Amino acid sequence: MKAINLLIMTLLAATLAISGCSRQAAGGAAVGAIGVGGVYEYQAHRAMQELEQERAAGAITEEEYERRKREIERRSILQ
Repeated sequence: MKAINLLIMTLLAATLAISGCSRQAAGGAAVGAIGVGGVYEYQAHRAMQELEQERAAGAITEEEYERRKREIERRSILQ
């Protein structure tokens, strides 16, 4: 979570520095940062769906399910 936040802030700061803080660039950087976050959360959502399918099929133990679930939740931005 900290790594993704750092990445977003770095991209935003770099864009503002290069553009001279113009309104258009700031808006574009914000949209880009939101897009990155959205893609990241979508991937986390898909990972949870796959994990739940594996659990339902009996392919993994309950302990493995809980461990992997915590890992996915830990990486989530929206928590």
